[in-house]
Amino acid sequence: MGALPVYRWRLAPDGYATRRQLRALGLRPGGQDVAAQLERPRRRRGPLIAYLYRIDRAKPVRPMTPARMAALEAAMRARRTCPECRTDAGYCIPRSLGMCVPCSNLFSSRPSRGNETE
Repeated sequence: MGALPVYRWRLAPDGYATRRQLRALGLRPGGQDVAAQLERPRRRRGPLIAYLYRIDRAKPVRPMTPARMAALEAAMRARRTCPECRTDAGYCIPRSLGMCVPCSNLFSSRPSRGNETE
């Protein structure tokens, strides 16, 4: 990928787009190779790099099938279900807590077993 054209941030020519920009247009890269890259300089680290794809070679996004929709709904339901109380929290359970907020508050208010004094 050393022969790719490199453009400065916000200075890419028309006809190129990132994956997110393609998705907003209802397109996908469709197997094409990266056509160019953007570089955004940073002060203390290496530059941020974004890969660009040609819009004219992009393909339309595949439609969602009923089976894929069911699988996506099942995955999201699993992310919303608290492993402690087994209820749908209505939001994705934070990975840092590992349970819904009410359950984490219940467990944090209990004294820890190793520090009990008599």
